[in-house]
Amino acid sequence: MTEIALDPGASTEAAIQTTDLEERLEQYRAELTGYCYRMLGSTFDAEDAVQETLVRAWRAIDRFEGRAALRSWLYRIATNVSLDMLNGRKRRARPMDLGPASTADTKLGAALGENTWIEPIPDSSVVSDATDPAEVAVARESIRLAFITALQRLPPRQRAVLILREVLRWQASEVAELLDTSVPSVNSALQRARATLSSSKEHGDGAADAGTGGQDLDADQQALLARYVDAFERYDMDSLTSLLHEDATWNMPPYALWLQTHDDVRAWCLGPGIGCRGSRLVATFANGSPAFGQYKPAADGGFEPWSLQVIELSGDRISGITFFLDTERFFPKFGLPLRLEA
Repeated sequence: MTEIALDPGASTEAAIQTTDLEERLEQYRAELTGYCYRMLGSTFDAEDAVQETLVRAWRAIDRFEGRAALRSWLYRIATNVSLDMLNGRKRRARPMDLGPASTADTKLGAALGENTWIEPIPDSSVVSDATDPAEVAVARESIRLAFITALQRLPPRQRAVLILREVLRWQASEVAELLDTSVPSVNSALQRARATLSSSKEHGDGAADAGTGGQDLDADQQALLARYVDAFERYDMDSLTSLLHEDATWNMPPYALWLQTHDDVRAWCLGPGIGCRGSRLVATFANGSPAFGQYKPAADGGFEPWSLQVIELSGDRISGITFFLDTERFFPKFGLPLRLEA
């Protein structure tokens, strides 16, 4: 992660002031990353947006008159940066957005470009060390894959309004000032955004269903995950599918193919996916949900990265598993090793 560089030729007093400013700006990095990630749906784009936000703030600090709080000013910059980045772009999606479920005998097809997909993000990148458990819970709920996907269905300014009002709990007047618009316009945008999310949920895509998970797992959820790890590492597909809801989704970006029935999941894993037999799982957290780095057996012994699995829980079962296959990009973000020894 790039830091804001200090001027090595500055005086001691100036250097102290510079260090103080850097620390003041850096304390907002995690929450700004969460905001930009919700706006953009991309881990890497969010980091770029936050870095650009902090650089712009650094360069313009002498013009910051202090009439607004520093936090509000940074969010104004971050919003403008995000809206600029979204200009003309197609919305990011999940495989379930691109077509109906496939069957196990469907060909995998070509990998689609990285800018097609909602990307996973480590909880640690967007959930600050807030002492208020309620704030932490909201932060985790609002980075769920389903919620991020739902946000991408909204026009960019509606997206900003919904995040600022519903997630960050800003007043309508504060949002209006940030977006240079009126309170009635903010309220209207929020109403339209809510209607879009409600419609998405009514059509059965789970867009507004946050589910359960995160690092505060209860004993039942921990037991469920332990059974999942045991079943996956033994490659016992009957045991594994017994842990899934009947309509659970099984998807593998960057491929559009996705599966839903227990029979298709079982047939896929024992057919095209048989190379995953003997895999090992390493626990982590992504998008407010439990996740695992999956390592499959390597030809030379040991285990090589295969996917980042994000597990979506609902009730006493697993409602979805996303296998992000671009391990070269994602594993370093999650602090996962690029090889496990035998």
